[in-house]
Amino acid sequence: MAIQPVVLAWSGGKDSSLALAALRADPMVEVVALVTTITGDFDRISMHGVRRSVLEAQVSALELPLIEATIPAAASNAIYEEALATALALVRQRHPDVRNLAFGDLFLTDVRAYRERLLPPLGWTPLFPLWGLDTAALARDFIAAGYRAILTCVDTTQLGSEFAGREFDTELLGALPATVDPCGERGEFHTCVYAGPIFQHPLAVQTGARVRRDDRFEYCDVTLGIMEERREAL
Repeated sequence: MAIQPVVLAWSGGKDSSLALAALRADPMVEVVALVTTITGDFDRISMHGVRRSVLEAQVSALELPLIEATIPAAASNAIYEEALATALALVRQRHPDVRNLAFGDLFLTDVRAYRERLLPPLGWTPLFPLWGLDTAALARDFIAAGYRAILTCVDTTQLGSEFAGREFDTELLGALPATVDPCGERGEFHTCVYAGPIFQHPLAVQTGARVRRDDRFEYCDVTLGIMEERREAL
């Protein structure tokens, strides 16, 4: 059986990191590229609020090519879908045989159904390598495997703003309210991964300013440390 090429929807966070690890563990799969949605107004990963410079450092440490789907702030689904279609067409130009786009979705059936409606007309099949896994166990395994991540965005209607900027570690898991999914699957929080088995080397990052957007989302800026900036400049 031929090895199956796969593209991964990369958010820079823990779920897409675990999805990449799962795909790479399958000897019949080859991840050939990453696709990331960028909010052009802020030049950051959509929803997660991660700077392009940090994204580029992640991609460099993953040794995978990146294709961007750029959208404006507060983009409609139609605008997002057009941007994604454009990005996937570019992927297809570079990798004519690829047909599968993987996501780090865990259990939200409406999100999965949306992707399953959206992609086939574009000539793509969605894959969900983490689907149905226990999120509490997944969060613990993520930490135990040596991954390091920072909460970059918190939905303050579901979780206190003080969690923005915290490390995703066992102490944080113990502090999460019972109503919050350990992986933030309902959008309670988003993360930026800066170290772990999938990377060739850890990223030197630091947390910075915090900002509230839409009277709801608390963002914590993550920037590259001096050593990482020097590495990226080489």
